[in-house]
Amino acid sequence: MNEEHAIIQQVYAAKEDMREADRLISAYLPFIKAETARFLRRPPVEGHDDELSIAMIAFHEAIRGYSRIRGGFLRYAAMLIRSRLIDYRRREQRHSGHLSLDAPSGGEEDETALGDTISDGRNPNEELVSREATRSEIEELSRQMKEFGVSLSDVADNCPKQQRTLDACRRALRHARENPEILEELLHTRRLPIAKLTIGSGVERKTLERHRKYMVALLLIYTNGYEILRGHLRQVMR
Repeated sequence: MNEEHAIIQQVYAAKEDMREADRLISAYLPFIKAETARFLRRPPVEGHDDELSIAMIAFHEAIRGYSRIRGGFLRYAAMLIRSRLIDYRRREQRHSGHLSLDAPSGGEEDETALGDTISDGRNPNEELVSREATRSEIEELSRQMKEFGVSLSDVADNCPKQQRTLDACRRALRHARENPEILEELLHTRRLPIAKLTIGSGVERKTLERHRKYMVALLLIYTNGYEILRGHLRQVMR
């Protein structure tokens, strides 16, 4: 039994037994601390950094929400931990002390008022966190796609150009999401289950073959903790 398979068995046992969940969290506390340290860019201090508690809660959330179609558990847990830490930082920034909009936005020689740098009322620090989170998800997705022989440039080149073709790909994606065994087969074989998608969605085989790399990328987004990218997709797929 390989290590990843053993972890998955432990996770499924922990879903049903709180004591097993506590044992799993204790066993993977070094992993949780490492992910927190990566976010903080320093080791977390127990009893001092709230981020460590947030990360532990997120790990337990990962246990409760994990399924095999999400791929490797630790990768899923790491992404969920980062997502929850980002949410926490956004809330903290939102409720922190207010800066004067008349204060200089830069150094001593920069006389530009901070208010002049904000065009629409959004918090610039929150936007920076959001951009960093999105970039992190894109980098992780890019690494995962490489396992399937797909790059981001491939996806851009392979994206449907006609509305009719885009609608067909949406139907196939919807069918895959409603039938998790298709996503499991994708992760297991590293190949797009074109025959099952064709039969289940009614989309022509040649359409799926022509846009295989595009479909692989979209399906991968729905198999792991890419919450920001999934949010973008929900907007696009309406």
